[in-house]
Amino acid sequence: MNRPKITIVGAGNVGATCAHWAAARELGDIVLVDVVEGMPQGKALDLMETRPIFGFNAEVVGTNSYEATKNSQVVIITAGIPRKPGMSREDLINTNKNIVATVTKEVVARSPKAFLIIVSNPLDAMCYVAYKVSGFPSKRVMGMAGILDTARYRCFIAMELKVAVEEIQAMVLGGHGDDMVPLVSNTNISGTPLTSLLSKRKIAALVERTRKGGGEIVALLKTGSAYYAPAAAAVQMAEAIIKDQKRVVPVSAYLNGEYGLRDLFFGVPVILGAKGVEKILTLKLTPSEEAMLRHSAAAVARTRDELKM
Repeated sequence: MNRPKITIVGAGNVGATCAHWAAARELGDIVLVDVVEGMPQGKALDLMETRPIFGFNAEVVGTNSYEATKNSQVVIITAGIPRKPGMSREDLINTNKNIVATVTKEVVARSPKAFLIIVSNPLDAMCYVAYKVSGFPSKRVMGMAGILDTARYRCFIAMELKVAVEEIQAMVLGGHGDDMVPLVSNTNISGTPLTSLLSKRKIAALVERTRKGGGEIVALLKTGSAYYAPAAAAVQMAEAIIKDQKRVVPVSAYLNGEYGLRDLFFGVPVILGAKGVEKILTLKLTPSEEAMLRHSAAAVARTRDELKM
């Protein structure tokens, strides 16, 4: 069977969980790449041994080189380091810039028609690095953030209202950080506006919890960060491309005038399908949401400028 090939670079918690979700959904054969000898091989073999239990037949290969990634349809890049004690923001950006640039060169040389999904942080800036280094059309380079942030927002609303998550329509835009913009004006529960179900104070608390969602998990884990939901979000993007689902989801996409922004990767709603980012959708925002989006964009632009690319 000629299945699509999905390469995942970085076999840490996020990368390995991406492989887990993608294999379980049988999206294609998976190549898990990492520089640590034995780690991707061990995790790949462990996943392969679950096939008789869950009944999927996707191949999972672990490797320390990029040769097995040749002709991948989708490449998910999770490689990078977290910020460590004593490390400046500039140090983190430059270190991950170099990692993402190196990875991008390696995968693009072997898979010139691939779609790149970036998970590495700072996310919007790393999308810009992959875009510049790859030379790909902007529709084939995108970042995982909006789906994750929106999932957190919807989850918290469902927990507060005690309703099924499927009933909640919501969208979070902006940069992946404390300046993200949950669109309260567009949030509804099967057509009923959130503002008619919760007080302004409770909604503000949900918005704040969404913005600090990653930090909340870091504080609880103490020695790591979130990986189940980030991986699931990246895999949903890969699935939308591979299956040409035409999903309307928020991703970090390259803007060239949309929302009044240019030369910037930024979280916006898109139609995601077999051609990648097939269309960027422009939503009607309230004046306060518009102001928050501008504030978020300014922060993302500053980080982009620090890349000096």
